[in-house]
Amino acid sequence: MFKKFIYTTLLFVSFTTIVDATIVEFQTSQGNFQVNLFDSSTPATVDNFLQYIDEQHYTNSVVHRVSSNFVVQGGGFTFEGNFPLTRIETNPAVINEPIYSNVRGTIAMAKLGGDPDSATDQWFFNLADNASNLDLQNSGFTVFGQVIGDGMTTIDKIAQLTLCNSANLEGIPMVIADDQQCSDLATPGLENFVIVEQIVIVDSAEVTDADLSPVKNTLITTPDNDSSGGGTFAWFLILGLVPLLIRRYS
Repeated sequence: MFKKFIYTTLLFVSFTTIVDATIVEFQTSQGNFQVNLFDSSTPATVDNFLQYIDEQHYTNSVVHRVSSNFVVQGGGFTFEGNFPLTRIETNPAVINEPIYSNVRGTIAMAKLGGDPDSATDQWFFNLADNASNLDLQNSGFTVFGQVIGDGMTTIDKIAQLTLCNSANLEGIPMVIADDQQCSDLATPGLENFVIVEQIVIVDSAEVTDADLSPVKNTLITTPDNDSSGGGTFAWFLILGLVPLLIRRYS
């Protein structure tokens, strides 16, 4: 446990020094919206997300899950002409960074049950205040940005669409006529899905999150939200251990 803490903290230090704050725009078939990423606080997760953007991993992907009054989820599937949806190949998993709370309007990483460090490419937007559930479950879900401007209007619009099931996926938001049902979509078209056409960086300047006040996750103690007053000493201790750790585990 202590070794994992040291590893996680060292990654936090190294990423914090090289990653700038970023605003990205989700351009979808249901409208566009912007998200301000928490680069300085969740650096490993943001770096992972930006790598997927750079690789155009999310281009023409499908929003594959809506759970009403809970989340809108995407990032991991495409539509290749028929059901089931096609799973996109992922990069290695990223460490968990449960610094902030899963309140409405935040974006967080999805992961496997019982595995805190299993997040890869899938993200979700919190439709409600899910703090009491997601801030503690599975060692907390990493919130790494928040929707800005009127962006939740588009996300709420997606959440209001008809929800259909296919294979092991439940709650796929579908664009269908008012007099249609999911059973009428045995052979859906691309126009029936919510497509993430692309995610683009619109502002990569430093400290774009300076005016934001994200809610901290107070249900889990992390180096970033520990208010005990021992933070400075902990950082000196960690930095002092760096040479020893490099020699021991190289």
